[in-house]
Amino acid sequence: MPLFPHTIRAGSLSKAPRLSVTLLGLSIPVSVALDNLLLLLPLIWLLFNARKVLTTAATHPVVRASWLLFGMLAIGMSYGSTALQTALGSLGKYADLAFIPAFMLLLGDAATRRLAGYAFIGAMAITLLLSMLVGLSWLPVQPWMAAKAAIDNPCIFHSEITHNNMMAFAAFLALLHFREARSWGMRALWGGFIALACYNILFMVDGRTGYLILFALCGWFVWTILRTWMAGRGKAIKARHVLTVLMLTSSSVLVAFQTIAPLRDGVLQAVTDLKAWQPGQASEGSAGMRLDYYYNTLQFLKLQPVFGVGTGGFADAYQSQVQGTAMPPTHNPHNEYLMVAAQTGLVGLALLLYLFYTLWRTAPRLPTSFEQDAARGLVLAYLVNCMFNSALTDHSDGLFFAFMTAVLFANLKPAINSAKRVGRHG
Repeated sequence: MPLFPHTIRAGSLSKAPRLSVTLLGLSIPVSVALDNLLLLLPLIWLLFNARKVLTTAATHPVVRASWLLFGMLAIGMSYGSTALQTALGSLGKYADLAFIPAFMLLLGDAATRRLAGYAFIGAMAITLLLSMLVGLSWLPVQPWMAAKAAIDNPCIFHSEITHNNMMAFAAFLALLHFREARSWGMRALWGGFIALACYNILFMVDGRTGYLILFALCGWFVWTILRTWMAGRGKAIKARHVLTVLMLTSSSVLVAFQTIAPLRDGVLQAVTDLKAWQPGQASEGSAGMRLDYYYNTLQFLKLQPVFGVGTGGFADAYQSQVQGTAMPPTHNPHNEYLMVAAQTGLVGLALLLYLFYTLWRTAPRLPTSFEQDAARGLVLAYLVNCMFNSALTDHSDGLFFAFMTAVLFANLKPAINSAKRVGRHG
């Protein structure tokens, strides 16, 4: 019997829920309405297979970590002054974490997981094509496109932030496929996608978090190349190699800053906003407003640092904090670490960091180098994303995190010491 029950044969599961989860790769970058429709069958399947899901949650380290965070947010509804309906609405934004074991069970075979991954890349290829056509003025902006879609900001299905975040991760997956490709034709195909995706992110769509995610993932990719090359020579990576990767990444960022006008203008504007920022005074620039959010959140978090103000209590607590000032209220601090900490205190923040730590620590137990590197790339992408956005509460970013976690970690190998204990006890 396998240590993790999600390794059961996919054929024993219902085909319709499995197809729904697979198609999420296609729908998440495209349509919130389609996401919700596709989630209906996995939800019904989850209710009828609760025992399998609970067993997976108890034995799989990644699922256990995600459920600990979700459980703390559920406990957070029991304290604070937030109305139950509001608290439930806030908890519902994190419900994707609870879906991870069901997704894993339904993505039980390698072929299905591979198809789900390609579905995401296919959706991003369609997004990229439409974005390029709009950005080059070859296609007018359509009524069904994102509200902020424009020739100088051709985000297609979601906001520019979500567009660039997902495009950056798609470009990273394409880099891994490029590395694994065995024919020049496939390398040309992946290389073309990478070049166009990077151009789209850096020169066309105004999503600055995507810039940072792209730089972080490119740095990680260079590291994987160096690690593989050193391993092939039978040598260990030393401090000078780490320094080399850091210097290459830093140099690339500096070159990008000098040559990419949108990036340079965004950074210079952020610096101007930061210099003008004063604590306790309303800011107008984007960066200054974010500092207002961070500063005010930390002020009321100081009063209840261990358990926070309760799930769903952020908006009221923030409004009380800025009452009598010129600073406007907000329901979102644009930082997932602060969002979780505000609601569930340092306990919840520790569980969020533990989730990311668990993903990073267990990634080497995945069966292929592609999955291992993609899994750690996912962690890096969300570590960055959560610094500037409440990524797990956003529908598309949060669902993508749960979906991609399931795709990459469904076939996690048991730890060696765990396998030995299972062997000894039967």
